[in-house]
Amino acid sequence: MRESLRKAKKEKNTTLELVDVILESIQDKKGLNITCLDLREVEDAVADFFIITEGTSTVQVKGIADGIAKSTKEKTNEKPWHVEGYENQEWILVDYVDVVVHVFKQGIREVYNLEDLWSDAVITHHNEI
Repeated sequence: MRESLRKAKKEKNTTLELVDVILESIQDKKGLNITCLDLREVEDAVADFFIITEGTSTVQVKGIADGIAKSTKEKTNEKPWHVEGYENQEWILVDYVDVVVHVFKQGIREVYNLEDLWSDAVITHHNEI
């Protein structure tokens, strides 16, 4: 099912446009340590991109995730396919099928170390504004 959703989404909006809107939204909400993992050349990757960022508090983590959902809806008419983590707000995952966003509370990100798990990806870092 996920693969058919990926194909359908590519027809609606380009993935790179979605990535740009998400990165801009994270920067607007002052997300820290923004990293983009380009997984398009990684065999068996579950998405084309992972975007990872963090906030200093659970309030900021929720604010970043909410801002992403609002911006993508307004600018690309995309809504997340799946969202989880709002219960504890220490790691909120916002899944757009081709692009999966991980918003961590500071200190939690290091425990999961997604950048090392997906080290075959092309990794770019984006400075906060």
